[in-house]
Amino acid sequence: MLSRFEKWHDQAERCQGWRRAIVALLLGATSVLALPPVHFVPALIPAFVGLIWLIDGSASFRKSGWRSAIWRFLLEGAFAAGWWFGLGFFIAGLYWISFSFLVDAQQFAWMIPFAIFGLSGAFAVYVGLASSLAFRLAGPGRRRVLYFALLWVAFEWLRGWAFTGFPWNLLGTVWTVSDAMIQVTSLFGVMGLSLFTVLAAVSLAVFGYRHKTIRSRVYAGSVPFLVLLLIWGSGAWRLHGAETKFVDGVQLRLVQPNIAQRDKWISALRGKHLNNLLALSEEPVRDSASTKKPTHIIWPETATPFFLEGNDAALRIISQVIPKNGALLTGSPRRTGGKNTPAQIWNSFHVVTPDAKITATFDKFHLVPFGEYVPLRKYVNFAKLTAGRTDFSSGPGQQSVAVPGAPPVSPLICYEAIFSGAAIPPHKDGQPRPGWILNITNDAWFGTSSGPYQHLAAARLRAVEEGMPLVRVANTGISAVVDGYGRILKETRLNERTFLDSPLPTALSKNTLFSRIGDWGLLVLLLGFLLISRLRDLD
Repeated sequence: MLSRFEKWHDQAERCQGWRRAIVALLLGATSVLALPPVHFVPALIPAFVGLIWLIDGSASFRKSGWRSAIWRFLLEGAFAAGWWFGLGFFIAGLYWISFSFLVDAQQFAWMIPFAIFGLSGAFAVYVGLASSLAFRLAGPGRRRVLYFALLWVAFEWLRGWAFTGFPWNLLGTVWTVSDAMIQVTSLFGVMGLSLFTVLAAVSLAVFGYRHKTIRSRVYAGSVPFLVLLLIWGSGAWRLHGAETKFVDGVQLRLVQPNIAQRDKWISALRGKHLNNLLALSEEPVRDSASTKKPTHIIWPETATPFFLEGNDAALRIISQVIPKNGALLTGSPRRTGGKNTPAQIWNSFHVVTPDAKITATFDKFHLVPFGEYVPLRKYVNFAKLTAGRTDFSSGPGQQSVAVPGAPPVSPLICYEAIFSGAAIPPHKDGQPRPGWILNITNDAWFGTSSGPYQHLAAARLRAVEEGMPLVRVANTGISAVVDGYGRILKETRLNERTFLDSPLPTALSKNTLFSRIGDWGLLVLLLGFLLISRLRDLD
C-alpha cells in the first residue's frame, strides 16, 4: 500500500507546466465536495495530499533568468501550486455569487467573470502564500505537512478580517454534518476545528515519503485522525443528556415569504408583498403537538419593501398582526437626513410593538462590498447590486437589543453571521448579555445553489461558539431554530413559502471558553503545534 503512495508522490512531483496547474485547480475544486450541502468530507484527503505533493515538486528558480523565473513562478513554484488550488477551491465554492448578477442581468451579467474569477483569484493568494511559506520553511516531510496546516489556518484567520473580511467556507464548516464534531468550536472556534481538519487531511501525504521509516509514516498519518476521533467522542459526551430548555412564555413565528428577488422592489407589488407577510403571520398554528400561539413574529431582512420608520399608516396595518404583549421583529430599509443633512440609507432591523411603535432599531454594520456599497466610490463609478443609487451606511456595531416579552437579542443581518467572535456585543461594552442571536437574511439573491446551505452552516457555528441559541429567518430559506449546542431543532426547505413556529431555546447556563477568550484559544493551539514542529525527529 505504501508503495502506491510513493508512486503517486513521485508522479505529482514530476508534474510540470500547465498540466500541474490544471491538476492543482481540479484538486481545489474537489475539496469543495466536503462543504455544505454535499458534506463528502473524505474528499479533503486526496485534495490536500495532492497539493502537498505538488508543493514538494515545486521548482526552485533562483539561478534562472528573470523571464524563465516568472514563467516558472506562475506554473511550477510552490506559490503557483497553492494559487491554482485556491482558484479551484473558491470558484467551486463561491460560484453561486454569479446568481446575484443575474437578478438584473441586463445591467450586471457582464460582471460575472470579473466577480467570480477576480474574487477567487484574490482569495487564492492566501493559499498560494501558505504553500510558498511551507515550501521555504521545511523540506518534504512531516514538518512541511505541519507547517502547511498551521499556515492554512493562519491565512483563514487573515481572510476573516483583511479588506473588511470574508470568512466564508472555513474548513471547519465541513463538520456541520455532525453535531458532535462541532462541539469543539465552543473551545477554539471554527478555525480551531479547521486546524484539526486540515492537519488530518494533509497528514496522509507522509505515506509518500520513502525516505521516512514505515513506523514514522504510520504514526504521523494516524495521530491526526485519532485526534478527530477524540473530538467526536468528547462532542458526543458533551451532548449526551444535554437537554434543550426553552424560555417560558415565548413562542416564535418565523415567516418565510419566498419573494423572488426580481419582484422584491417593484413598486406595483409592494402591497402584495406586505399582504403575503401579514397572511403568513396570521395563519393558524399547524403543529398539532402544540396549541401555543405565537408571541413574537419575525420577518426576514428588508422584509418591508419600503421605509417602515416614519410610515405611520404601514405601522398601523402591521400592528394588527402583532400578538398582545409581544412584538414584531423585522428587517427594513431606513432613511435619515433632511434638508440640511446628507441623505443616508441603512439596512436595518426594527422591533415593533402592538401599539404601532418602533421601540428599537439596529443598523447593519458589516456591509457587502459592491452589493450594498461601492468601495472607493470617489474613484469607482459602479452601480451597486442592491436597489437605489445611494450606498448603504454602516451601523455602529454589535448591539444587545431589548425585545418586549423576550430576552435581549443580538441581531445579525445577512452575512454578519459568518464572522466568528463577532456575533454578540463585547462584554466590555457594558451592554446586557443577549439571550439569543437572530440572523435575518435574504438569500433570494443566490437562487437554488449551495450558497444558502453554506450560509446556514456558518451561522449555526455561532450558536456553538457562544453557547447561545440562533434563530435564522430567511426570505426564501433556509430558516431555522438552533439551540446553544448548534443542534437544528426546526428548519424550513429552500424556496418554500411557509412559516415555522417554535419556542425560543435558552442560552447555556455557563459561557463557553470561546465566548470568554475568543481567538486566544486558537493562538495557543497554533503556538503549541509550532513548538511541536521544532522537534528534531520531524525532519
